[in-house]
Amino acid sequence: MSKYFISFSPGAYCGIFLLVLAAAATAMGQNKFTISGTMKDKSNGETLIGASIYVKQSPSSGAVTNAYGFYSITLPQGLYTIEYSYIGYEKIVKDIDLDGNATVNVELPVLSRVLDEVKIVDESRISTSRNFEMSVNKLDIKTIQKLPALMGEVDIVKSLQFLPGVSQVGEGSSGFNVRGGSVGQNLVLLDEAPVYNSSHMLGFFSVFNPDAVKDVKLYKGAIPAEYGGRISSVLDVRLKEGNNKKTEVDGGVGFIFSRLAVQGPLVKDKSSYLIAVRRSYIDGLSTLLTSNNFGLNFYDITLKTNYTLNQKNRLYLSGFFGRDNFGLSDDAKFNWGNKSGTLRWNTVLSSKLFANVSAVFSNYNYNLGFNQDENNKYSWSSAISNYVVKPDFSYFINSNSEVKFGLESSYYQFNPSKTVGTTNGETVDSSQPKKYALEMAGYISHRLKVGSKLEFQYGIRFSYFNYLGPGTAYIYNDTIAGRKRTAIAQRQYKSGQSIASYSNPEPRMSAKYQITDQASIKASFSRTAQYVHFISNTSASNPLNIWTPSTNNIKPAVGNQYTLGYFTDLGQHAEYEFSAETFYRTTTNEIDYINGAELLNNDRLEGDLLSGNGRAYGLELYLQKKKGVITGWVSYTLSRSELKVDGINNGKWYPTRFDQTHNLKVIASYTINQKWSTTADFAFTTGTPTTYPNQRYLSQGILIPYNTTNARNDARLTPYHRLDLSLRMEGKTINKKGLARKNHDFWVFSIYNTYGRKNAFSTYFSQSTDRVTSYQPIQTQAHRVSIIGSMVPSVSYNFKF
Repeated sequence: MSKYFISFSPGAYCGIFLLVLAAAATAMGQNKFTISGTMKDKSNGETLIGASIYVKQSPSSGAVTNAYGFYSITLPQGLYTIEYSYIGYEKIVKDIDLDGNATVNVELPVLSRVLDEVKIVDESRISTSRNFEMSVNKLDIKTIQKLPALMGEVDIVKSLQFLPGVSQVGEGSSGFNVRGGSVGQNLVLLDEAPVYNSSHMLGFFSVFNPDAVKDVKLYKGAIPAEYGGRISSVLDVRLKEGNNKKTEVDGGVGFIFSRLAVQGPLVKDKSSYLIAVRRSYIDGLSTLLTSNNFGLNFYDITLKTNYTLNQKNRLYLSGFFGRDNFGLSDDAKFNWGNKSGTLRWNTVLSSKLFANVSAVFSNYNYNLGFNQDENNKYSWSSAISNYVVKPDFSYFINSNSEVKFGLESSYYQFNPSKTVGTTNGETVDSSQPKKYALEMAGYISHRLKVGSKLEFQYGIRFSYFNYLGPGTAYIYNDTIAGRKRTAIAQRQYKSGQSIASYSNPEPRMSAKYQITDQASIKASFSRTAQYVHFISNTSASNPLNIWTPSTNNIKPAVGNQYTLGYFTDLGQHAEYEFSAETFYRTTTNEIDYINGAELLNNDRLEGDLLSGNGRAYGLELYLQKKKGVITGWVSYTLSRSELKVDGINNGKWYPTRFDQTHNLKVIASYTINQKWSTTADFAFTTGTPTTYPNQRYLSQGILIPYNTTNARNDARLTPYHRLDLSLRMEGKTINKKGLARKNHDFWVFSIYNTYGRKNAFSTYFSQSTDRVTSYQPIQTQAHRVSIIGSMVPSVSYNFKF
């Protein structure tokens, strides 16, 4: 099927799309009018994402709010009863006599009484079987707070790893892997700003402060056309806007760090602010408990403000600043961090047309320094900066038809290595020149309901990438596959000159067929292109990994993913939800490395890189219990992730470092009463692929193990499994009148890795010195490295007022 897509020109794609769109957008009757508006939380003015609008007289004409709380429905003239609802809020019902376009803004009150029933995990505003989206998981903060967590600190990225198709190579690794892809193949967005390293403390915690986050959405497949630039997944994290009614304070104190978030009105009902900070204190504890200060700490600051210009226009400004510091002594320092800023303008151009225009800045950098004295020191740093402008539009043709379209322009500046060393007072600068690139894209998509059972979404994204000067383009010799290539020629380019350029059409298609009221079948195809590459030859990503653009020698990676799924609600009251999804993804121009590749401070890096094809396929099963005192879910993923690269494994398919055949996750939560609840989670995954030595050689009296074959990842570490437990104790939740208290606090007691499993993170080899006689051969021993090899108890206190 993909061959047909490849043979089409961009013009053919657009022609087909416009033809279908013209057929779908049939003329509406003259007596049809539009109801549009925004849905918000009455208590704090936050817009509600994915809230439901149900029309009693025309159920198929309902809608959900978009990412900015906006909705639009078109109906014939008449009298209607419309229900506005959202999980955890009271419903509002309005009778509307529609005889012209109307603006109806709704503020939903939070449920005033404490629910006896606890709802867990990615709750849909509509039943999953009826929701159009597939391969999408949505988490709320209340869900995340109930999960057992390392050191008692809730974490968004760690919570995602309990969902089907999401994994991690082990404790202490940054980021997450989706359907066999690498960490660098995920597009991670914080209020639309790209995040290039989503972790603190070498992967133990994420950069997302849960007190500042409003919405978390992970796209594993069927990626909408408005997203691009990565071939594996999209994690879209949206920040709270800030309470525009009253001042509110959230926070928590734990073993590792403390956090505090303050939000409130600048101008009541018109403007608000949010300030959220976190700071770890491992460095202080190490100084207090030992004679050494390990210098390990992190902090982050999340900021946001907004201003409502009028009923149709609103401005937002958000920012993030985070940094990690690590040093074993005053002479050796290592730090890394992200910073980003987003300026957004929301405008309602008409009752049918909504627009969002964003200007975004993002930067990631790290620094490594050794400073013996002024005459003997060394520093090394690397960075990537990104500047983005993007207008996005949503046009609501009618209640059964919506068109989205937009543009995106992204400018990159890469600083691969700034290296300065001083020895005996003599300074040598071996820095590499900066690299520059421009990525542009345009997209259009159409969502169409056909009757009450069938729904489609089809569209195309067209992307263009230009690697720009000033810079040097190298030409490499053709050597034996898998060997280091040598540059035999080079060409210099001036500032702004095009060194290499690429373009890709990226079609996206999805369909849903409603079999019954409780069951549906969904299918999708998506093509994605990635022009910036994440360079890492370790099994787990770390802060020293680098980003590089597509060049004349590094082509963009292109992925095609096909998905098919069955979704159903089970039980008399739909208290259970089941889904089964299959996926198959092929990729071209995936990067791997020669044996002994030099990735750091290498101005001929392209000579150490290899390019090949990839494939990943699998089955994801998911069963969730949504209602009752016992809730939770079971997710199981059976999958393979493989590469085929000339010069590796004799040109045959081999497992990627992220291949996990079996991945089982279980979550169970029991609400004992309104004060006490407990949660347990269990994880089991197949061991991470690795390559073991098969021979050894003697060098200066040291036996060095090595591998003489061309194989890669032909062995595995031992399976990973872990059990976590937590107990949550609520403070007083209701007052004497039986209403929810405004002030709220709770304690969380947790045990991470309850039975002290020593899960293997990696393996290293050493010589055995345990010999009876000198004639006995020296033995090489394998040693398993475990990041967390014992039970870790913790307690945290959380509050809100």
